[in-house]
Order: sequence, then structure tokens, then C-alpha cells
Amino acid sequence: MDLLGRALLAATDLGLVRKVFTGTRPGRALSTRFVAGETLDEAAAVARRLNAKGARVSLDYLGEHVEDRPQALGARDDYLACLDRIAADGIDANISIKLTQLGLGFDDDLAVESLHTLAARAAEAETSVTVDMEESAFTAATLDVYEKVQAERGNVGIAIQAYLHRTAADLDRILPLDGHIRLCKGAYAEPEDIAFQSGDEVDASFDRLLATLMAAKNVRPAVATHDGDRIRLARNLGSQRTGYFELQMLYGVRPTLQDQLLADDLRLRIYVPYGVAWYPYLTRRMAERPANLWFFLRAVAGRR
Repeated sequence: MDLLGRALLAATDLGLVRKVFTGTRPGRALSTRFVAGETLDEAAAVARRLNAKGARVSLDYLGEHVEDRPQALGARDDYLACLDRIAADGIDANISIKLTQLGLGFDDDLAVESLHTLAARAAEAETSVTVDMEESAFTAATLDVYEKVQAERGNVGIAIQAYLHRTAADLDRILPLDGHIRLCKGAYAEPEDIAFQSGDEVDASFDRLLATLMAAKNVRPAVATHDGDRIRLARNLGSQRTGYFELQMLYGVRPTLQDQLLADDLRLRIYVPYGVAWYPYLTRRMAERPANLWFFLRAVAGRR
């Protein structure tokens, strides 16, 4: 994340800025561009529309860093309901979860137990669970939980972040687990001793990791990027690969490019977030791509 992105992320954490986004019509309009809605019904409807266009989906019930067991169990139950809807409606989708939403950080055993439960229900629905990667403070614990559950369940995947210095070693660790691995650049503000700071460094790391990931025969690579150069590299490496791989993009980001990739008969999965806890997700999207902020400011100006 560049300097402007880190500054935007810091600014959006201020209470007044949060109120402007969550309490105004333009702010809510911006959220609907990137978030499917606040309810499972709304998310399912979006997922079905994307399936009709040929895209697979990953449904993400927004939330992270819950503070007690009832909240964590509530999030688990919301994801169980999502899996039941996927099965009932015949949606081509899996789920993406954050372990801090399931108790990681205050009850790691609960997070392990809940991920086991979700993976079992996902197997019944003939789908899978992807573990999102969060701030670097949780990277080691997230990998530990993933390793435990994937070894037993076999239908769990994990995201890795190219901007972290440690990720090459982490990839070597998880490749033998035969899961699906989502490679993304990373969306949290991290210090330079933990993460690459410049865009060029992150791109170079992404390309190295992508080459390693695409060369592995026993995993299902998921290349999560909106960067044209990275997509071209993924397509080139994918043309040399006999096994499965897919591209992944975020709901509402570069939809024209998404349509083009589908027209080219590429496997594309759209990450579709939903839920009331949309603000932290939205602010990370703006920090990644400051042009999204100008979209909001134009909406405010137009309202006036």
C-alpha cells in the first residue's frame, strides 16, 4: 500500500469521517457499489446474477475482531446459514471467512472448532471454505489454524499476501497441504520491517510467488488481482499449467474487465461481501484504489 493509501486508511478511521460515510446517502451509495447488501437474501441474489454471467462466487459475511464467544458463535451460525443457502439455491459459490470473526485472538480453540464445523457443512454442500488473511499480527496463528483443519478436512483454502516479507516461506509451508491458495497483494497498513512498501516491490514479490504457486501441481491457485500486468502473467503461466487455476476479483471493481475475462472463457471467481459491518471493508478498498474516494466526493458534490 502506498503513502496515499496509508494516509487514506488513517483518515477513514477518524470518527467524523466514519460518520460521513455511514450516515450519508453518498456514503451508503458507495458501499452498494462494492458490497452486495446487508442481508443474505441480497447477497444470494447478487451471486445468482454473477453465476448467470459465468462467474463463480466467494461469499464473505463481513466482520472481524469479535470480542466474545456469543459474537463468534453468531458469526459461525451466519456462515452456516450461508452454506445452507448455497446448497438450497444451487449457487456456484464457496465462503470466505476471517478467523478473528470466529474467535481467533481471544479463543483460538473456538476458532479451530468453528472452522472444522464450517468445513464439514461446506463438504455437505459440495463446496469449500477460504480463510482470509488479516493483519500480520494474526498471520502465524491463521496459518496454524488452517494447517490443523485442512489436514483433516481437505476442503479448506487460504489467502496469502504478497507484500509480507514472510510469505515465500509461508507458501513453502502450505503447498504440501493440497488446498486452494489465493494470492493477493495485501490490504492492511504494515511497517517496512514486515511488508514491502513500494508498489514495484510488491509487484515483484507477487510475480515470484505466482510463479511458485502456478508450478505446484497439487494445489488449486487462485490469483486475486485487478492489475492488468499481473493478470497477463497469470494467463501466460496458466497456459503452461495442466491443473486447475482461477482468477479472482472483487465485486464492483473493474466490472468491464471481469466481463472480458469471462468472454475469454477464463475461470473467474468474484469475491462478494455482504453484511452490516461494511465500513472497514470499504475503507480498505479506498486505500487500495484512491480513485474510489473521488467517486464518493463527486457523489457528495452532486448531492449539493
